[in-house]
Amino acid sequence: MDCRIIKSPGKNTLSILNRRKGSGPKELIIDSDAVGLVQGKLIEMICAADVAEKAAGVVVEDIKGICPQNMIMLAIFGDTASVTAAIEEIQKREKIRQW
Repeated sequence: MDCRIIKSPGKNTLSILNRRKGSGPKELIIDSDAVGLVQGKLIEMICAADVAEKAAGVVVEDIKGICPQNMIMLAIFGDTASVTAAIEEIQKREKIRQW
């Protein structure tokens, strides 16, 4: 699993993510203090979304993409502290494989 945090994402970065949003609500994310990006296998992403939502007050969206290895990506939107807490909790759970 690969994780990154974008602090103060630019308008065009948010535009890219909004165009790629998958099955969630169709409301656009116009302003977000930070965006966490998590990429991995489908089973990992479902567990990661659950962990992120429970760890901090964030909005989790699946991001559409095409990859032969069936890897997908999540975008975690929120304030910097909440996104950081969510990513850290995901990484901690992945390390010990305790979802």
